Amino acid sequence: MGIVLNGGTIVTAADIYQADVRIEGERIVAIGCDIKQPGDQAIDVDGCFLFPGGIDPHTHFDLPMGDFSTSDDFESGSKAAIMGGTTTILDFATQFKGETLKEGLANWHTKAKDRSYVDYGFHMAITDWNESIAQEMPELIHQEGISSFKLYMAYKNVLQVDDGALLQALRQAGEFGALICVHCENGDIVYDLVREHVEQGKTSPKYHPLSRPPIVEEEATSRVITLAQLAGAPLYIVHLTCSGALKAVNDAKLKGQEVYAETCPQYLLLDDSKYCLEGFNGAKYVISPPLRPVQHQKALWSGLKAGSLDVIATDHCALNYKGHKDKGLNDFSKIPNGSAGVETRMGLLYTYGVLPGKLSLNDFVALTSTNAAKLFGLFPRKGTLAPGSDADIIVWDPRVSSVIKADNLHQQVDYTPYEGFEQTGKAVHVFLRGKQVVEGGHLRSDKPTGIYLARKPFLKRKVE
Repeated sequence: MGIVLNGGTIVTAADIYQADVRIEGERIVAIGCDIKQPGDQAIDVDGCFLFPGGIDPHTHFDLPMGDFSTSDDFESGSKAAIMGGTTTILDFATQFKGETLKEGLANWHTKAKDRSYVDYGFHMAITDWNESIAQEMPELIHQEGISSFKLYMAYKNVLQVDDGALLQALRQAGEFGALICVHCENGDIVYDLVREHVEQGKTSPKYHPLSRPPIVEEEATSRVITLAQLAGAPLYIVHLTCSGALKAVNDAKLKGQEVYAETCPQYLLLDDSKYCLEGFNGAKYVISPPLRPVQHQKALWSGLKAGSLDVIATDHCALNYKGHKDKGLNDFSKIPNGSAGVETRMGLLYTYGVLPGKLSLNDFVALTSTNAAKLFGLFPRKGTLAPGSDADIIVWDPRVSSVIKADNLHQQVDYTPYEGFEQTGKAVHVFLRGKQVVEGGHLRSDKPTGIYLARKPFLKRKVE
C-alpha cells in the first residue's frame, strides 16, 4: 500500500510540471498520471506545489558557547525545521581544543541520536589543527560519512586557525575527497578593532558592525581563495554577506576555480540599521559576519540569480534575548553571536525571492535543496523529486498568508529577527522518507524519526 499525491505541480531545480507522485515505503516509486494502485491512500494537493524537502547545510544545534549552549537543541531545532519545510540539516559537530575529531563527532552523535525530527548529517568543525588531526580526516571521510570540514578565520584565541593550517587542511581534503568550508573574516583585524572600540567607550550594539566591516570579510575571502588555488582543492565559503566577498568568489569562478558560496536570509532581508534600534534591541541582530548596509542586498540577490552564490542556508544559532544576549548589556563584544532562522527560511525566500521575481521557482528549489544535496554528498537520494529518491516532499500551498511572530514559531528562543514579516505560502504537508510528519500545518507525532546520513565523498569537478 502506497500514498499518492494527486493534482500538485512538481518543482525541481530543472523542471515544473503537473503530475501525481506515488510513495511506497521510504521512496518515491512513480511520477505520472493514473499511477494509483489498489489500496493506495490518495491525498488531494490540487493548487499546491510539490518541492523536494529543504536542506539547510548550516545549523548550530546544542552548541556550547562558554558557560551555556544555544537554546535550540536537536529536538527543538529540528522540530522548527520540519515545520518550515526543511527535512534535512547539516550541523557543525565541533572539535574543541584538545579533542580528537572522533571525540568531537561522538559528542554530536550523542546530542542528536533519537532526538531529531529531520534527517541529519554533520560537518566537522576543526579548531585545533595538528598532524594527528590531519591523519584522522581520511577515516572520517570514508568510514563515518563526514565529507566536509569547517575552519574559522575569525574568533581569535578561540576558534581561529592560521593560514598554514588552512592550507594543510585544504590539501588533505582535496586529496581524500572532502570539501573545506570556511568562515571568512580577518580575525586579527577584528580583534584589534573590537579592542579599540571598547577602550574608547563605544560599547553599544551599534559598534558591532563597525568592528567587523565588509573589508575584513572581503580580504579573508580573497585570501582563502588563494590558499585553495595553491592547494588545488575545492572550497566552500559559508554565510557570505557583502559585494566585495561576492566579487572575489565570482572572479575565482570565472577563472575556473572550484569555489562555492552560501548566503543566508538575514543578509538578503535585514540590514545594519537594526543595530541602532532603541535601547539594547540591536543585540538581537549581533551575528558574525554582521548585517551589512542595505546596498549589499542587491548584489547578493544578483549573485543568486547569476549562480555566483550556490546555496541559501541559515546559520541557525538560537540565542535568547534575555539570558544570553544581555550578557553583553554593557559591552557589545560580550554579546553572544547568533540568531535563529531554520523555521522561516523557506517561507521568506518564497515570499521575498520568488513572488517579486528575484528567483524563479527552479532557483528556489536549487538554492534551498538541490545544490546543497549535490555539494554535500546526498544527491540524488535527497534534493530532488524522482523515482528512487527519498520521499522527502513539501506540499506548499501558495494561497496561505500569515505574519511571522515569535509566539507562533517552534524554535526555542524568545524572539525572531523577522517579527512582523508577512509571509505567503506554507508547508501544509511534509513527508520525511515517505512518512507524513506534518499534516495541515500541524506536527503529527511527538516522536522524532530523523536518521543520521553518512554522506558520500566530495567529487571534484572534472577539468578538461
